[in-house]
Amino acid sequence: MKWTLYGDGGTPPPGGVVAPDERLSWPRTIGLGAQHVVAMFGATFVFPIIMGLNPQLAVLMSGIATILFLLIVNDKIPSYLGTSAAFVAAAGAIRAQGGESSDVTGAILVAGVILFGIGVLVHFVGGRMIDKVLPPAVTGAVVMLIGFNLAPVVANIYWPADQWTALATMVFVIIVSVVVRGFISRVAVLMGLIFGTLFSWFLDAVSGPLTAADGSESDRMANFANVGNAAWFGFPESITQADGTVLSGAHLPTFSATFILLIVPGVIALVAENAGHVKAVEEMTKRDLNPYMGRAFMGDGAGTALAGFVGGSPTTTYAENIGVMAATRVYSTAAYYVAAVVAILFGFSPKFGAVVSAVPSGVLGGITVVLYGMIGLLGAKIWVDNKVSFGSPLNLVPLAAGLVIGIGDVKLQFTDSFSITGIALGTIVTIIAYHAVKPFAPKDWLGDHQGDDRAGTPGPTGGPAEGPVAR
Repeated sequence: MKWTLYGDGGTPPPGGVVAPDERLSWPRTIGLGAQHVVAMFGATFVFPIIMGLNPQLAVLMSGIATILFLLIVNDKIPSYLGTSAAFVAAAGAIRAQGGESSDVTGAILVAGVILFGIGVLVHFVGGRMIDKVLPPAVTGAVVMLIGFNLAPVVANIYWPADQWTALATMVFVIIVSVVVRGFISRVAVLMGLIFGTLFSWFLDAVSGPLTAADGSESDRMANFANVGNAAWFGFPESITQADGTVLSGAHLPTFSATFILLIVPGVIALVAENAGHVKAVEEMTKRDLNPYMGRAFMGDGAGTALAGFVGGSPTTTYAENIGVMAATRVYSTAAYYVAAVVAILFGFSPKFGAVVSAVPSGVLGGITVVLYGMIGLLGAKIWVDNKVSFGSPLNLVPLAAGLVIGIGDVKLQFTDSFSITGIALGTIVTIIAYHAVKPFAPKDWLGDHQGDDRAGTPGPTGGPAEGPVAR
């Protein structure tokens, strides 16, 4: 936590770059830290709601995890750890099979421990191991099936809750993301939540309450009745949304082998994200960060495991914050410590949690239809960035099988109480089938665009994804 003052601490001149071990004056650093909080805010509290976890606790743990990450990487990699979307589908699958929030967070904890172990291995063996086990072709497929597996959640849960609010929110997010310029486009999700909540309130006032299939009526609009009763300061507790859904507060995890298997494939997405983000920061800062790749995995793994232990959401490095650095050319880790402290302060405010819980389900329908699709297309981006060739049956056939299994939520039943489904099964088929047939593939299938030593292509990802969210 030692930073050299950049120049006189004032605004850098055009083209000026503030290195990770430098800082501007503290007022400017605090301003930059606040900007990082805004950048991560939307997705960091949306994903926990979708997983049935407390967004207030997620924001709190994102700040703690960020500090832990910075300490583990010795302040060499400026990054913010927000809520990861990689486990959203698995969390839904766990609940669909009767699992509780403690089962979800127990699986998250195990995933964090696995990622930490991968980090230790990479630290001593080297980053090339990741490229061999998870070449771009495989990584892209796994990330894609994780995102598109979520489509039924939108179609069956959030969108039907209020289709017109969902449609209006979706259109708004698309317009803000693409048409609006500057920083606002990077917080399109947050802006969409605000717009959707106001729009649902308007519809409720004009058209009246919604009529459910059973004939009962329910309000479209956000219900802020609990906000006035919530304390300004306190530890995150369970909160009830307007539709009756309970978002679990702090709790200890429980463990089930079946549920753990459902969530472990998300580790692959975290590996790809962290590797890509480290390489992006390396390119921006012009510093060799390869020796710290393993530490980055360890930092994220430790943050995810710690969050799971107290009932929080999984974490990952955020592309939005990397985008902020690219725009400002200020890579000071001091700004990230400030952002982490601000997030922790938010996390200790139950009133903030009550405001978040008031977001109507129809609004989440419009948000998730965009977010889930972007997660899936991030897998395609990995393929494009690494020039993966689907003229090769080695890339085409095993990946095709894994994708359909993952997206279609295919189930492999072993016993009455144990089965592997969807994301877990699709990931297993993709990885095992790819590596099982690779030794027998003709040499001309192993040339360019395989992501291994012979190809000389980049690692799992080619850099940070663009847009308002990229997990």
